[in-house]
Amino acid sequence: MDVEERFRLIKGVAEEVVTDEELRQLLETKAEPVAYDGFEPSGLAHLPVGIYRPLLLKDLLKARVRFKLLLADSFAWINNKLGGDIEKIRDAGRYFIEVWRAAGVDMRRVEVVWHKEFFSDEDYWRKVILIAKNHTLRRTLRSLAIAGREEDASNPAAFVFYPSMQCADIFHLHADICQLGMDQRKVNMLAREIADKKGMVKLLGYEGCGANGKPVVVSHHMLLGLQGFASKVESSRQKVSTALEAKMSKSMPESAIFVHDSKQEIKRKISKAYCPMKEVEGNPILDYTKEIIFRAFTEFTIERPAKYGGDVTYYSYAELEKDYREEKLHPQDLKNAVAEYLDRLIAPVREHFEKNREVRELYERVKSYKVTR
Repeated sequence: MDVEERFRLIKGVAEEVVTDEELRQLLETKAEPVAYDGFEPSGLAHLPVGIYRPLLLKDLLKARVRFKLLLADSFAWINNKLGGDIEKIRDAGRYFIEVWRAAGVDMRRVEVVWHKEFFSDEDYWRKVILIAKNHTLRRTLRSLAIAGREEDASNPAAFVFYPSMQCADIFHLHADICQLGMDQRKVNMLAREIADKKGMVKLLGYEGCGANGKPVVVSHHMLLGLQGFASKVESSRQKVSTALEAKMSKSMPESAIFVHDSKQEIKRKISKAYCPMKEVEGNPILDYTKEIIFRAFTEFTIERPAKYGGDVTYYSYAELEKDYREEKLHPQDLKNAVAEYLDRLIAPVREHFEKNREVRELYERVKSYKVTR
């Protein structure tokens, strides 16, 4: 596979790449660049974690990227996920691994790293302090959105460590590519700024990694929650901000689809989703069609009665969006088809946990844990 095909595959998983030129240069100079994503283990897997992430991973592995999945147990502990109970958090991490395996990820080609391993490493903490010394407290507080937190003087002081630690992870993992969601953009851009400071890449032990000595940021899209959002916003910055606020969240179960939802439950949730006629922006049903269905399937058939035009098959998202804008496709017909196709993707994951006693017991434990924020 040549550089251009690998570049196309990696760029295809992204909503934004910083920068295209650096990504291409990286691929020209490194046969197997390292990419990473990090997850705070907490609660049950929903579409973004259990279906969307595996689809993106498959393309990245195809592009000969060495992928590291960081199970950020210590971050979840700092962030008080699952009540700050570290053993419950690690159960959730082991459960995530089973979800990805069930979704078809070849886990033999993915390196799973537990963040707890960094805690006894003096070199890791040296990196954390170096990074903290090289940016401001104001920048740290602005970056707390990466932990789903806002600036607030009543926050625990431990939250202040979060951005510097996540930034240190990038250098400690020798990640050439930060392949996280758009909601993590601020800390990834901070890492690039830190790497730009004179002598820092050498101090951080990062020399020789990344393009031009700093990580490339390949940020993927954040799937919308079922509630969607009205698209009456003016600037592109407002649109990005609104979309991130409307992302699918496990803490809002009725706005999310989980990998354990039954076919009937998926249909029920989809039927109630925000999906106004002709509206494309802020429409979660079109979002899942574009980001999930057309990644997983080469064609998408919508079944309709003959009196409404009969069945129609689409071979690209652009075709479908055009028909939707022109009112040639009714929201209910689209919803019915999306529910059917999502269930095809979710069913193997659901069945994996139903048929295997050991992983079913793991799922039952994680399901019983109270999700906290």
